[in-house]
Parts: sequence; C-alpha cells; structure tokens
Amino acid sequence: MPTYEALKKLFPNGYNSGDVLATIPSPRRLIEEIRCGANYREVFLKGVEGYLRPDYKVMELGPGNGSWSRPVLQRIYDGELHAVDMHDVSKWIKPKPGSGKLVCYQVSDNSFSQLPDNYFDFFFSFGVLCHNNAEHRLEILTNSLKKMKPGALAWHMIGDWKKLEALNWAIRYGVSSKFKDMRDDEIWWPRNDADSFCAAAEAAGWEVVEKDLNLIKRDSICVLRRAG
Repeated sequence: MPTYEALKKLFPNGYNSGDVLATIPSPRRLIEEIRCGANYREVFLKGVEGYLRPDYKVMELGPGNGSWSRPVLQRIYDGELHAVDMHDVSKWIKPKPGSGKLVCYQVSDNSFSQLPDNYFDFFFSFGVLCHNNAEHRLEILTNSLKKMKPGALAWHMIGDWKKLEALNWAIRYGVSSKFKDMRDDEIWWPRNDADSFCAAAEAAGWEVVEKDLNLIKRDSICVLRRAG
C-alpha cells in the first residue's frame, strides 16, 4: 500500500459507512466516527450540503457502497452524479427514485479519461485520499482540474498527520504510530496534512478556499476552487 494494484484490491466488496444522515448511527458508523472524531451527519449538513445546488453535476471519487453518494444525490435532484472507482460500484449504489442521474465509471488509474472536460460543478471524496500517496494525490488533483467548470469547487477529506501528532497518535483514532517509522508504500495511511495537500493543490492549478473546515478531529477537509 498504496499502489494501484493494492488500491484495486482494497475494499473489494465496497466500503459501507451506513446511512450518514441517520440521527442514530449504525454500529459500523459509530466506530468510524469514534476513530476519526466526528459526527458524519454534522459533517454532511455543515460541511457538504451548503456547497451543493439542485442542478449540479458532481464528480465523486471512490464512492464504495455509496454512503455519501446517496445524500448527495438527494440534494442534486436536477443534476448528475458521476461516480469514479476502481471497483464496479453500480451494483452497490441504488439511488432513490427522483434523485439525480447516476453514472458509474470503473477505472484503473487516475487519468479520469472517461469523464468529460469542463463539465462538473463539484468534486467530492470522503475516506479516499487518506489511502493515496503523494504521487497519486497529485495525479488526482492535476487530472481532475480540467474536468471541472471554471469556478467549480472540490471538497476532499484527507488524512492529517499533524493532527494525529497533536492527538499523540492515540489508539482510539485507529492509525498506528508505528507508521512513522515506515515508508508510505508500506502503509495504508500515507503521510499527508492540510498544508502539504493544499500546496500540492496549488501546484496543480487549484485555488485554496478552506485549508480545513475543522469538522473532524483526526482528519482535515480541504475545499478548493478551479480559477476562472
């Protein structure tokens, strides 16, 4: 980890956090929320919903079983969601009737070559870039930019080692302090933080809107904009 081949084998049955808008979280979601130090319902309502419009065309990276895709689809009922994953997610994401159109892409790299240019209003990922190394994050940032309309926004949750350090790598946060002595290609939580991620985003051509929305104790949520 994290190579292309490893990422293709990661979560072969899809990653499922349950209903992220449920007032009472499922056991699985509760474990995730304890580990990252957040409430997913709050993250969506305070951190995602305000960036969406009913007619938006949204590009989502790594939707897995669609825990975050479904509430996005409900908010873009006149729009479209284009889900990009290294697995075939069409068998897992079942949008409710009346929700936005759904297009699923199974990919083998980060080129996004199957997606149209200058098309999307919003680029979203949750729990994905925390598993990608610096090389792949830069590929994602660079190749996604041309897919966005001028002025479009990107919203990404990332693993943040600076936050983990401030939390003393407490075991409750689910990331081993042993990783500090290992190479990024040996671990599933490669080195990253809001400062370095935003610097890479700017190098790829993005503007930084928010370095961190401060909705998660362990991780950062970065908001970017395509200039134009």
